[in-house]
Amino acid sequence: MKIFGHRGAAGLVAENTLESIEEALSHKVDGIEIDVHRCKSGELIVIHDETVQRTTNGKGKVSDFTLQELHKYSTIEGYKIPTLNQVLDLVNTTCDINIELKGIGTAMPVIELLEDYIKNTKWKCNNFVLSSFDHSQLFQIKKSSSEFNLGVLTEKNISSILSVAESLEAYSVHPPIASLTKEEMKLAKDKGYKVYVWTVNDPEDIKSSKKLKVDTIITDFPNFA
Repeated sequence: MKIFGHRGAAGLVAENTLESIEEALSHKVDGIEIDVHRCKSGELIVIHDETVQRTTNGKGKVSDFTLQELHKYSTIEGYKIPTLNQVLDLVNTTCDINIELKGIGTAMPVIELLEDYIKNTKWKCNNFVLSSFDHSQLFQIKKSSSEFNLGVLTEKNISSILSVAESLEAYSVHPPIASLTKEEMKLAKDKGYKVYVWTVNDPEDIKSSKKLKVDTIITDFPNFA
């Protein structure tokens, strides 16, 4: 079972920051999970919400700010909002990355950026899983004939997204830990999907995930996972 740090190591250091990702890497994670929006000037920004106020001292929508304007804001610890480029440069193929497409219109810009990195660095397609609750963005990637692994996110259970996963020829399904059962696992495995479960923070849930032969857990606490 692989361990992916959720938004870096969100339970230990401010989420989706370079400092949080560095913390996750220090615990030898197999991968990290991050969230991506696009800002007004076109850059891909690593942040979970469509607004900046929950995680920084700013206020407003990410899409209404240029990169230069976003750099004026920081977390309570003084950490800046990073770009996807900065994250890729920091990780530098030391682990895999699950990129969750959050903002509208992020799918193709992410593909273009990753393809550039794959062409010019040591990154490879199979180092990435591109996931989203917005399944239309995953279908955009599918139509582009890219070779990236697609992950179908759900807030319900695996059963609820099987038809979407089949249409996408998805690599993985991403259910919440609360919905995970032996029956749901069998459904996914019978169809050949990898199972990435979020957000697995309780030690007993980590043990039960391993017992169910989950492929990957996404956790805020990679230090004890």
